[in-house]
Amino acid sequence: MSRIVVVGAGLGGLAASALLAHAGHRVTLLEAADTVGGKSRRIELDGERIDTGPSLVTFPSVWDELSRRLDADAGGLDLVRLAEVGRYYHRGEEVSLPVPEGHPWHAAWQRFSDEHAPLADDVAALLVADPLDRASLPALRRLLAVYGRRLSTRAYLDSLTWMPEGLREIIAIHTLNAGVSPARTPALYASMPAVMAADGVWVPRGGVFEIVLALERLADAAGVEIRTGERVTRIERGRVTTERGVHEADVVVSGLDASRLDALLGRRRLAPASPSLSCSAVAIYGVLDKTLPERIAAHSVILPTKPDALHRSLAAGDEPADTMAFVNHYRAGEIYPNDRSTLAILLTSPADGEGYSLDHPFVTREIERISRVMGLDGPLTDGMAETTVLDPRYFGSFGEPHGALYGASRPLWMSGPLHQPSQHDLRAPWLWRVGASVHPGGGIPAVLGGAMIVASKLLKRHPA
Repeated sequence: MSRIVVVGAGLGGLAASALLAHAGHRVTLLEAADTVGGKSRRIELDGERIDTGPSLVTFPSVWDELSRRLDADAGGLDLVRLAEVGRYYHRGEEVSLPVPEGHPWHAAWQRFSDEHAPLADDVAALLVADPLDRASLPALRRLLAVYGRRLSTRAYLDSLTWMPEGLREIIAIHTLNAGVSPARTPALYASMPAVMAADGVWVPRGGVFEIVLALERLADAAGVEIRTGERVTRIERGRVTTERGVHEADVVVSGLDASRLDALLGRRRLAPASPSLSCSAVAIYGVLDKTLPERIAAHSVILPTKPDALHRSLAAGDEPADTMAFVNHYRAGEIYPNDRSTLAILLTSPADGEGYSLDHPFVTREIERISRVMGLDGPLTDGMAETTVLDPRYFGSFGEPHGALYGASRPLWMSGPLHQPSQHDLRAPWLWRVGASVHPGGGIPAVLGGAMIVASKLLKRHPA
């Protein structure tokens, strides 16, 4: 039995600690905040519940696999499948995914879906297994047979000359779920919209934070000692020092952003606001006094007028002319046990570490634009009884210092199994990493899958 200290109780840290404790190790999980969850948090506005951070669950089979490895049931989760992946607005066009019959893009979508939707099982398998393992080769071969030599999302989609330009941009914009442009992500990301349409997008009944609570229950049941409100000040071989004392450790697992981990290790931090950062967000949450029209979907995506211009602005760390926005609308009693509807407006922004308010020109300009694009009579925020804004300064207070949601981005060839930072630190063989900055993209399933991969590798070196 090894003494393992996990630093950071986000989704990755919670999952890794549960897996390692279940295998028989003595695991202590340290979290600086008063509650677990990392970027996934729960707030209350005007008496109603709203969850911040990730807003959807994809690849539910990843959660099932985690439960199987822990010899547990689903952790008490009740996943509700949404009617569609989302409602998309781009250059006067409104369409849902999957594209319905009768829409001019339906035939093109069906052709695309017929080739990519069958990849769902292969993608799900790769999310929970080391892609360099021999057992992963059949899935990798099937994926490469589709993409050929077109290695980036952009290169692959541009090769589909039969696809309408608008549909191509809607598919390409999903790479911002990994924080970067389609020119900087593997071609695999092109498949995601078709895979999600076939596999479904889900929300736990009660809200996405129920995932955090379920992970906390699973970690507790496995015997993890969870210590919140305990900030780590130093990590070194054999010990983790906090504001309360010292924890002896044979192995350390970090769920922190790479730059924060480097600081605790005494290594040089990432230089300020560089083009190598993934994007950040300005998130406006509110309770609605008046429900939005019935035609407004639970999950809407408003594309920028010129997606390429947005990608260039984000890479340069500049404020974009207009941006990609998510609008998540939960009606009273549907998912959350609320008496009134809630609304989240999520604006993709550069990781500039700045603070934003509802009166900031970028925010007011974008709210007016997306409200107009969605065909509303006035700004979305007009019907909010109470609001709060989370911005790059907020995300930088506990994640990457400038608010980059997935930390530093990397060259295309480092975004797969050769990604950096790596799961295992060769300079410090006692140190392992999990979390969004190590496994960007894919949201919740990528982070949970990454924790499973790391736990499997670690247990081979340190069996209980």
